[in-house]
Amino acid sequence: MRRLSRNTGEVWVPKVGWVRFRWSRQVPQDIKSFRVRLDRAGRWHVAFAVVPESVKGPGTGEIVGIDRGVAVSAALSTGELLHCPSLAAPQRGRLRRLERKLARGMRGSERRKRVRLAAARLKARSADIRKDWCEKTSTDTAERFDVIRVEDLKIRIMTRSARGSIEQPGRNVRAKAGLNREIMRSGWGLLVRRLEDKAPSRVQKIRPAYTSQRCPACGHIAAGSRKSQALFHCVACGYTLNADVNAARNIAAGHAVTARGGLRDTGPANREPQPVLLPAA
Repeated sequence: MRRLSRNTGEVWVPKVGWVRFRWSRQVPQDIKSFRVRLDRAGRWHVAFAVVPESVKGPGTGEIVGIDRGVAVSAALSTGELLHCPSLAAPQRGRLRRLERKLARGMRGSERRKRVRLAAARLKARSADIRKDWCEKTSTDTAERFDVIRVEDLKIRIMTRSARGSIEQPGRNVRAKAGLNREIMRSGWGLLVRRLEDKAPSRVQKIRPAYTSQRCPACGHIAAGSRKSQALFHCVACGYTLNADVNAARNIAAGHAVTARGGLRDTGPANREPQPVLLPAA
């Protein structure tokens, strides 16, 4: 590998020779291995094997909770509401038209191949935008906080199809499919994975049960306190807060367990079980 200019480099590919590429980020000069691949959008990439250094925390001991959602991609316990960007409205409309045209196209035809490639390029652009947001958000979070707590969500199970089978067809299939797309578009899994890469041993996963129903002021748990997607109003003490920020603060609190692993008693005996702090995967 050698550098030609600020934005251009070359890599030696066996049986091919020197191949020029766009230099998109800083990499060490003593790289021993790399991989060249072609993605579905027709773009060639060269990836070098590098183990990046972890991001150092501020050393203040500050803890942040992150609640992931659809309307708000990531809500921080500090009150920040982060939204994962996506394609612009004209691009989304063009993608829908291309997908309809692709469904009507004749398999194996050159026209269908061109339509498939055009749709793949738009989807790849959407994925690049999401990845860029996750990279920047994870770096900023790892630099600002020493302990990062997130919900232990089973995303693969949450995004399963609701179609069912011929014998037992699913219900609200289209609505569930739309919800699955929004979950994937929000980058839930990628954000946490990059946080774990950049802040190893500083990311803790919290059991998600009742984090959206618990009042951080009095500890009361009630489904009726969640008035809407954006509003939390405690039915016991009247505490009001943005619903996503409220969940993030419950996640940040962690609901610590006792030395023997049992739940710490914080209220009446008939209260619902509290979320338990789980070790990071």
